[in-house]
Amino acid sequence: MITAILVDDEKNALEMMEWLLRTYCPEVEIAAMCTSAEEALPIIQQVKPDVVFLDIEMPRINGFDLLEHIGQPSFHVVFCTAYDQFAIRAFKYSALNYLLKPIDPDDLKATVERIQSRSQMPTREQLDLLMQGFRQLKQTPARIALSTGDGLIFVPTSDIIYCEADSNYTSVVLTSGKKILVSKVLKDIDEALSGPDFFRVHSSFLININHIKKMVRGEGGYIIMDNDATVSVSRSRRQEFMERFSRF
Repeated sequence: MITAILVDDEKNALEMMEWLLRTYCPEVEIAAMCTSAEEALPIIQQVKPDVVFLDIEMPRINGFDLLEHIGQPSFHVVFCTAYDQFAIRAFKYSALNYLLKPIDPDDLKATVERIQSRSQMPTREQLDLLMQGFRQLKQTPARIALSTGDGLIFVPTSDIIYCEADSNYTSVVLTSGKKILVSKVLKDIDEALSGPDFFRVHSSFLININHIKKMVRGEGGYIIMDNDATVSVSRSRRQEFMERFSRF
């Protein structure tokens, strides 16, 4: 069994999460339901749950403040949020669990399964990345947490030259010459890095425009990156890329 504590200032949201967990995730035992961070803090410290489903926007003390009080969590955290797509980037590049309200049962089941398969708790560095991301919404993050088979690798986004789709994985190529195989599809990486510095030039390529050396126009147009790698530009993205690139 997984012991859980639910924290949300909206009673209806708490009751809905309780129903979803009992209906779709019977392996989760709900130890407590709290309507404020002040109420949740001593209960979390006493119960020592396996996971806390945590709302972010709460009066007086929000979800981030609660985690600041706790310090290094000894439990998994699932953020429950109604934020828009730009804020979702903050969760993706910190590699932390989140559920978008209204919560989809399939997303909830997948999140619980992911928690069951992972022993690693969220690190302070991941949480700091998340909070930094919320402070810098709609900007390219300074760093991204890349999920690999061995764990998480924290990389400055300025060091990424390009990302290439590799079946259900993505190869991230760095200025150091290192290539990191990430257990995410390119679409997920694209959403995490979307901003002024990165552009999806092809279904298989996401590039950092700061590392472009040359663009070769023509029917089979392509881009040469700083490391001399050749990146294809799809016909459907070429015009949009040229319009964006012309602004730099």
